[in-house]
Amino acid sequence: EFQPVEFLGRRYRDLMSESRAVLGNYLGTSTDNLVYTTNVTESINVIARSLLLKPGDEVLGTNHEYGAIERTWRYLSKEKGFRYVIQSIPIPYTSDREFVEEFWKGVNSNTRVICVSHITSPTALLFPVKEIIDRARNRGIISIIDGAHAPGQIPLNLDDINADFYGGNLHKWLCAPKGAGFLFANPQAQKLVKPLIVSWGYEAETPGSSSFVDYLEWTGTKDISSYLSVPAAIEFQHKYQWWDVQKKCQELASLAWEKIINLFDETPITMATTNLQMFAIHLPAFVNIDSLKTELYNRYRIEVPVYKWNDIKIIRISIQGYNTIADIEVLFDALRYLVAR
Repeated sequence: EFQPVEFLGRRYRDLMSESRAVLGNYLGTSTDNLVYTTNVTESINVIARSLLLKPGDEVLGTNHEYGAIERTWRYLSKEKGFRYVIQSIPIPYTSDREFVEEFWKGVNSNTRVICVSHITSPTALLFPVKEIIDRARNRGIISIIDGAHAPGQIPLNLDDINADFYGGNLHKWLCAPKGAGFLFANPQAQKLVKPLIVSWGYEAETPGSSSFVDYLEWTGTKDISSYLSVPAAIEFQHKYQWWDVQKKCQELASLAWEKIINLFDETPITMATTNLQMFAIHLPAFVNIDSLKTELYNRYRIEVPVYKWNDIKIIRISIQGYNTIADIEVLFDALRYLVAR
């Protein structure tokens, strides 16, 4: 703000390129395969609106997808006439092999796109996306991965995963500011991408840049501070050996899962802990989820998602570096008291 013309007019491209380079190194891909977005919802919208889908085509997802992404596909399916197919993945989740085979039952000659979560938002499951991507590529099917909960929670190498498109959030587990997300596009798939907003990046023909970056990066005057702070978030986690923090969080999540799963006589969503920093657990059918969520916050100051998914009542717990065993004990005692009451 001290000199906005200097900042936006002359330094913008270099600053954004430098920030993307750090992010690319962190994510295991080239600078020019990435653009910053506000979040995964924006990233998926860019791709979904770019694809030339028509009546008779099918987009295949799962019943574990995030609501905003489901709404995106349903909206566009009505507008363009293609079919959005939701493949049901049963719980409890028992094995990656079972997931792949169950998901692939939804693929047929009309399938043009698959869109799945890397780590699911409603059920906190880690899906084996690489095998799905490889199968899709062999069939000429476009792969889109919703990686909202992956960066900062699990190691990522996007070139190795090799999806056509991968969207991620950086404000969750990487601890960057809200408004920092990204879209990865495989070099072979970048030609499919169209600008969601047409601005000065269109027809820019910047020397040494790609149309993928030009189309999506420069959309006029806006605050890019969240994007430029991402390298600091990456450096912060490196400086404080965040892989050790992640391991401790995973161990704490595992302990919490065991304690809470034994509290309720319900079918588990997964048969074992998933080595993530988050998990979801069934709640008894008689629980009033609105009352439970309100009481957890008002009485205990516990902020935690409590919701209904596929007619199943769920509580999802996330463990970050600031959580301790004391937090788990408070949560356990609160659930035991409130559910019994």
